[in-house]
Amino acid sequence: MKSNRFTPVLFVVLVIAAMILSACGATATPAPVPTDVPVVVADTETPIPVAPTDTVAAATPTVAPTAPPPVCAKMDNAPTAAAGELGSADKPIVITFVPSGDTGKITKAGTAIADCLSKMTGLSFKIEVGTTFAASIEAMGAEKAQVSFLNTFSVLLAEQKYGVVPALVAIRKYSTNAVDPDKALKDQVEPFYKGQFIANNASGIKSFADLKGKTFCFVDPNSTSGYIVPRIILKANGIDPDADFKATQNAGSHPNVAIAVYKGDCDAGVTFINVLTDSAANLAATYPDITDKVSVFAVTDRIPNDGMQFIKSLDPKLQQAIVDGMLAMVQDPGGKAVLKSLYNYDAFQKVVPTFYDDFAAVLKKAGVDPATLVK
Repeated sequence: MKSNRFTPVLFVVLVIAAMILSACGATATPAPVPTDVPVVVADTETPIPVAPTDTVAAATPTVAPTAPPPVCAKMDNAPTAAAGELGSADKPIVITFVPSGDTGKITKAGTAIADCLSKMTGLSFKIEVGTTFAASIEAMGAEKAQVSFLNTFSVLLAEQKYGVVPALVAIRKYSTNAVDPDKALKDQVEPFYKGQFIANNASGIKSFADLKGKTFCFVDPNSTSGYIVPRIILKANGIDPDADFKATQNAGSHPNVAIAVYKGDCDAGVTFINVLTDSAANLAATYPDITDKVSVFAVTDRIPNDGMQFIKSLDPKLQQAIVDGMLAMVQDPGGKAVLKSLYNYDAFQKVVPTFYDDFAAVLKKAGVDPATLVK
């Protein structure tokens, strides 16, 4: 799920912070979005490991508690679907998820969501995980999927191209790192998040200037914090992402970028804050020394959160039932655990269809107009 602050263009990106979706709990009201946002670049020194002075007995490993299964109580007055109608067993409602994390985990969590919604509404659901971010957008455009969980920039593209309608915005506990000016907000529920620029410590990269001639990993061309906003920030800090790198690649997901930087496949890259320690990504389980070998050297400004969307032609009664079901899940410990494992969701907030318009205007001012990018 990264920038510096001394550029007018990046100033624009910070705007995102205000327009940020829902972060302050399920009843939070989005803050107004500023028109200019400074970009903040924070450099850090490579941490120096300190040898322990005393021998400490190894702690007995503890087993993480198992989350309870979701409670999916049947709703009163839930809509019904006759045979052949959308939501029936022979014509299930399809939910598409962008592959921004581990697709196995997304598939598992998505399946649990579909199963719970089926129990609560009596309707039939099935899921798909897009092979790319664009694949999920196109599934909505072709109405092969009727519900989506798109990342922020994909929402803007889907709105412009297909009239996709935002319904819920994600609320998360704010994740931060050592160079983030907003680190004091750690674990507070906020309607925004940030991206971070990371580098393999062996690369010698400690600032944007050090990136020239290096290899760099992005996430996906439709990733907000892993491509769109970082490219704005790079240009604002004197780095042409199309000419100044030795080579670039799109790793496909935020964890993949971190892994590539860890392994040295890329000298540096960009991800959401903080994929290195994110519980859903859980990279430390496979790469326990990842935070020793990979460091953050800059962050982006605030970006509005992602969420859930509908195709514009979906029956309003079905939309309401799905929204009610998702809001019920976040109130249940078991349901909340499922959503946490999906995209690290903590809660949802209802939004109006124009919710992302201010952010789109900010990007347009920075030279990125979603309307010109749709094919």
